[in-house]
Amino acid sequence: MKQIKLDQIKPYNPPAHFGMVALKVQGEEESGLTKFWQGLSYFLPNGGADMQYQAGTFGAEFEKSYYVIDGELTVVDEKNRTFVLKAGDSIAILPNEGRKLRNETNNTTTVLVTFSTS
Repeated sequence: MKQIKLDQIKPYNPPAHFGMVALKVQGEEESGLTKFWQGLSYFLPNGGADMQYQAGTFGAEFEKSYYVIDGELTVVDEKNRTFVLKAGDSIAILPNEGRKLRNETNNTTTVLVTFSTS
C-alpha cells in the first residue's frame, strides 16, 4: 500500500484542456498502479476540453470514466449528443469514442477521472 496525500500532488496540463487544473492522484509513478490511473480535475466556469478521441491520443484499447463530485459538467460526443452530469453522475468513454467537455456554470466543477492504461 502507498498513501498519497493531497499536498504531495503536483498539477499537470492535459492536452487540449483549458480553464482547469488537473491533479494525477494515483498511477504508476505516484503509487505503482499499472492497470489504471486516477486524476482529480477542477473545471472553472467555461473551462473544459476540446474534442479528443482516445484512439488518436492514447490508443484504441483505453477506457476512461468521469465521476462528478461537485458541480456540473457537459460532455458532448463525436455524434454531437450532449450529456449533462451533475454531482453523483458518471459517464464512461469507451475505446474509439470522442468527447469534449465544458463547465457551463458559474461554479467550479470537481471531477474524478479514471483512465485505463492496459
